[in-house]
Formats: sequence, C-alpha cells, structure tokens
Amino acid sequence: MIALLQRVTHATLRIDGHEYSRIGSGLVVLLGIEKDDDESRADRMLQRLLSYRVFADDAGRMNRSLKDVAGDLMLVSQFTLAASTDKGLRPSFSAAMPPDEAELVYDYMVARALAQPGIDVATGSFGADMQVALENDGPVTFLLRV
Repeated sequence: MIALLQRVTHATLRIDGHEYSRIGSGLVVLLGIEKDDDESRADRMLQRLLSYRVFADDAGRMNRSLKDVAGDLMLVSQFTLAASTDKGLRPSFSAAMPPDEAELVYDYMVARALAQPGIDVATGSFGADMQVALENDGPVTFLLRV
C-alpha cells in the first residue's frame, strides 16, 4: 500500500464539475492499493497517517500528528501510485490490485477512518475521474509504504 500525503491548509475534490468533498487544515492522502494489500495493511497505513508527525509544534518543529492537531483527512484512491515506471515510456500497472478488490480495501480504510474520534474525513469516489485542488502547506509531502 502506498500513500502520498500532503499537508494542506485546505482542499476541494470535484467530480463532473461539482464539489464532492472538501477539508480544511489537515492531510490529503492519495492512496495506491497493490495486489498483496489487505485489511491489516490498511489498518497499519491508517495508523501511520493519523500518527505521522508532520505538523509544527510550538517551536516550529514537525512533532505533531493529525490526531494531535485534530486536523481533517481526505482519502482519495489513486491506482497510478502502484505503477511501475522503471522501464520504457509507459507505466505498467501490473502491481495494482484489480479494481473490484481494491475498492473493498479502500472502503474498509475509509470506514475505519470515519470511526476515528476527532478527525473529519472526506473522500473521493472510487474509480471516478476526480479533480483535487489543494494548497500544500510548506510544501510538505511524504510517500509512505506499508
């Protein structure tokens, strides 16, 4: 499982030209689900996302997590993160989990995120063509794998 997380001041997700979801200060997470991923990996990734220290403390150091600052979380499925780009001029998606299975893992992770106290969660729509507008704060961007 691959997560590209970006610390943001705000973000909006649109589908078919209409606002689908939005968040304030927090994290936008683009989530790539690979063939071997399952619910236990989703749980581990979610805990990392909620606990990863990317927000500034009083001294300006990255010592606070999303849970610490009660920030918002936007989870967006993005199968292209599972692409192999090692060779050639076209990505290969052979490592990506098939869509029907990946949607189950994504839905599980969203449900687990929604159950977290103090965190507002927004999502995209699995498999949809989405436009995400965000203001990256810092900029701060990390690539996590579990």
